[in-house]
Amino acid sequence: MASEEEKQTEAKGFTVQDRRRFSPDTGEARPDAPEQTAATPPPGAENIQSGAPAPESEQALAEINFSAFVISLSTQALMHLGEIANPMSGKVEVDVLVAKQMIDILGMLKDKTRGNLNASEDRLMEDILFDLRMKYVEAVKKR
Repeated sequence: MASEEEKQTEAKGFTVQDRRRFSPDTGEARPDAPEQTAATPPPGAENIQSGAPAPESEQALAEINFSAFVISLSTQALMHLGEIANPMSGKVEVDVLVAKQMIDILGMLKDKTRGNLNASEDRLMEDILFDLRMKYVEAVKKR
């Protein structure tokens, strides 16, 4: 005997419609498939479709890996220590508290990744943290 739920499902009467454009058996386009609606392309997709070169900002991006991430954080710390100029303004700006926060973030990252880094990544973390901490001490003494 059919349960009450099965009876209600049968009474509603619904149809399953395959809306895939390609046949799962042959991989060819199905003649009865609905037309594909135009979706909003992701940013930058027009460059891929048109064959136009990517903007300079996309071309200049470096490979994303752990070392590049650590170096980008250390560069921010150096900027806040006044060691390098702010690339946006071209001026040397000192904010020791923000620099300390960046150094602490790198220290936390070192602790949280302990045992998961290869030898070169571990050495990079050690060297960067040592240099930044020494520069931080110098910056505090200058104040």
